[in-house]
Amino acid sequence: MNASSRSDQDDVETEAGGKAAGPRVLLVEDDGKIAQEVAEELESRGFRVQHAATGPDGLSIGVAGGFDVMIVDRMLPEMDGLTLIETLRGRQIATPVLVLSALSAVDDRVSGLKAGGDDYLTKPFAMEELAARLEALMRRPNNTRETMLRVGPLTMDLIERTVTRDGVEIDLLPREFRLLEYLMRRPNQVLTRNMLLEDVWNYRFIPQTNLVDVHIGKLRRKIDEPGGPQLIQSIRGTGFMLRASE
Repeated sequence: MNASSRSDQDDVETEAGGKAAGPRVLLVEDDGKIAQEVAEELESRGFRVQHAATGPDGLSIGVAGGFDVMIVDRMLPEMDGLTLIETLRGRQIATPVLVLSALSAVDDRVSGLKAGGDDYLTKPFAMEELAARLEALMRRPNNTRETMLRVGPLTMDLIERTVTRDGVEIDLLPREFRLLEYLMRRPNQVLTRNMLLEDVWNYRFIPQTNLVDVHIGKLRRKIDEPGGPQLIQSIRGTGFMLRASE
């Protein structure tokens, strides 16, 4: 893909041609090589990508609306990414935003989220994770911008990326954190193994695997108290459910 901006007419022609219109993504990235790689990967997954190379261009395109999700690089010419996001939020643009940055310190992630970003991904990154995070953002309710999740004795800080049970911190691996976040956003809901494979692992086809059960088992050993009731309940023949109370 050419990293220059695509016109609205391109999208109209795609829809008129009878093809299913995929989610629209605004990519604001000044590095042409990264922009091209991201755009090609996302388009191969069915997204429609419009690219802007500067903060002001991203702002003018973003304000026009019509996007399902945005990707904004933190370091941009003429207007930095955080200022861009703050300006969009000030103009009541609530489109989910994934912040890209080479800065990985906790303070940097906090700044990105406080500016109005919904998620923060550090460079270098895997394209699979980028796509998975975009899909997760698009599934969130539009009015959901929590920074803390609380279910029963569990508390998850989405900015600090920490989990505690009754105030005691629990050390989780990244995949375990994502799995628990998915469960905590849906307390008392029965979640099938297929749902978890699609939404947490981003599988587009469902393999015969015990991957979910293995990770649920590891997660239980970390969040449950010895001899106490299991917070994650097994639903026979269906899947799992995180109980909202003990």
